[in-house]
Amino acid sequence: MNKRKHVNVIFPKPKNVGARAWGEEKLLAIIPKILSLKKIKIKKGKKGGLQYHHKKNECGYLVSGKLLIRFDKGNGKLSKKILKKGEVFHFPPGSVHQEEAITDCVLIEASTPHFNDRVRVEKKYGLPIEHGLPSTKRNKVLLK
Repeated sequence: MNKRKHVNVIFPKPKNVGARAWGEEKLLAIIPKILSLKKIKIKKGKKGGLQYHHKKNECGYLVSGKLLIRFDKGNGKLSKKILKKGEVFHFPPGSVHQEEAITDCVLIEASTPHFNDRVRVEKKYGLPIEHGLPSTKRNKVLLK
């Protein structure tokens, strides 16, 4: 007979991550040191910072809306791609990216749980630095 250890099933309660000028961010679930799952709403015409992550590996699914992604293919220049409902993105660590809502957008994002991992790079690309969360040094990145 195969004996299995009893493991409890968990049903996390979503919680707001904090005020965001561009919309709303809810933490749906966290598996410590493995994965975070978020629901993100971005208001039409709003965008996040142009950034990359030291350690964070993130991907997302566009539930609704049209989303403009700015990204660097590795040539030091920004490219653009428009995502529509049902499309997916993946930003590996080190990839420069920015999301801007063409229409109101809802995304589901899964990532490693490095919650403060960002390096803002607007200046490098000749863009104005807008308000938002600041850069974090690599040695200050927290894995929750």
